[in-house]
Amino acid sequence: MNRTKSSIKNLIFAGAGQFAGIIINLVSRFVFVRILTQEYLGLDGLFSNIISVLSLVELGIGPAMIFSLYKPLAENNIEKIKALMKLYKKAYTIIGIVVLMLGIAITPFIPYLIDEMPNINENINIIYILFVINTSISYFYSYKRSLIISDQKRYIATFYRYAFYAILNIIQIIVLVITRNYLLFLTAQIIMTLLENICISKKADKLYPYIKDKNVKKLEKNEKELIKKNVFAMIFHRIGTVIVNSTDNLIISKFVGLTAVGIYSNYSLVIKALNTIIEQVFTSITASLGNLGAIETEEKVYKVYKKVFFMNFWIYSFASITLYILFNDFIEIWLGESYLLEKVIVGIIVINFYITGMRKTCLTFKDALGLYWQDRYKPILESIINIIMSITLVQKMGIAGVFLGTLISTLTTCFWIEPYVVYKYGLKQNLRKYFSKYLKYMSLGIVAFFMTIVITKGMFNHISVFTFIGKLAICLIIPNTIFILIFKGTEEFQYFKNLIIDNVRMKNS
Repeated sequence: MNRTKSSIKNLIFAGAGQFAGIIINLVSRFVFVRILTQEYLGLDGLFSNIISVLSLVELGIGPAMIFSLYKPLAENNIEKIKALMKLYKKAYTIIGIVVLMLGIAITPFIPYLIDEMPNINENINIIYILFVINTSISYFYSYKRSLIISDQKRYIATFYRYAFYAILNIIQIIVLVITRNYLLFLTAQIIMTLLENICISKKADKLYPYIKDKNVKKLEKNEKELIKKNVFAMIFHRIGTVIVNSTDNLIISKFVGLTAVGIYSNYSLVIKALNTIIEQVFTSITASLGNLGAIETEEKVYKVYKKVFFMNFWIYSFASITLYILFNDFIEIWLGESYLLEKVIVGIIVINFYITGMRKTCLTFKDALGLYWQDRYKPILESIINIIMSITLVQKMGIAGVFLGTLISTLTTCFWIEPYVVYKYGLKQNLRKYFSKYLKYMSLGIVAFFMTIVITKGMFNHISVFTFIGKLAICLIIPNTIFILIFKGTEEFQYFKNLIIDNVRMKNS
């Protein structure tokens, strides 16, 4: 019950914070594209991807650290928590310094990643260095944030994250309107990142005063070996994640152009915002699942898994249907027709969104159960396929080829390897159960998609705010009604129905 309450509290804070963050981010992006040129937008997307590549230096210490804290927190083993925090403080300090030095060292190579140099007022190298500084300082307090998250108190970290994020966007809007200076825009981000990290650090000190103790025992040899093993495995996962998620803009910039990066960045912003909202559901329950795996039976873990997978299907099927139908309408209303991508490209982007989204349950349980070692080579294979296919296809198909390359790499690796690892080593279940359920869910999602798209096309034939609202209403009604009618008698549906009812009663009482 405590795990459920913690998960719900984490989810409520995350949902509210992310919703507010998205609204203000949309306003900020609107101001950005009205005041600055598309070249600035392209640089923002390109440098964000480069910074993501630099994050390889982190070596996956974060997930390994959070997993190693689940058991001592569940057992209230203060001495082990202190020892782990001392180790992670040292690790993240080194990471922050290395990211700063390495980021600055590659500055001379930045022009080689841009097909045509943009005509802007500011020095590109200075812009890039400000991105590097902002990233490097974010590492210095990460270990304390991770302790709060591991203790099923993600809502605290979420509150600080979105409070400072909202303030930052307001300040950046004011800076752009008054000065039109991109360097001041980035400087504000650095200042707010530093202030946020200082505040979250002080909060952790207050919640866990013992982490300030100087008298700290050393970790036992077997504990260090387990951490090293998990970190070593996470290195491969980090490499794969960064290459797959952070090279699209680099390839587009090199083979298509910086303007194309700027146009796609708006779609990417929406995808990231939507993913971030949905991921709050899974990140909010990860610590509770870690606690579950540390002290409960495999049978109980599997029962919870089935409920989470059902929720995963419902959310991403509904979101994918809505996204495909409304994506271009939203971009045109928000920014204008000149920022649109072809519908075929949008379709590939949405398919990637769905396939990646349906992996969330397996990925969440992998993190919660610490299953990093078993598929450590999968990300390397995935990234190799992704780069080869994206570079090959972009030259034949343009920007669509980049996203198709990503889709191919996912289907040939993650799609089957991740559930295999979770079912064999974590749940101890037959993998056929997974694919049987997956195909059933996907088939129902496809039926709901075609029914929704036929109705929206039949009722609306032009784009406006009113037709957008009308299409959104249909997207809300049709897929969800179909899912309710089909699943209303299942154990998973009844569980979430009762969970919602119980929480409503608690709020009203």
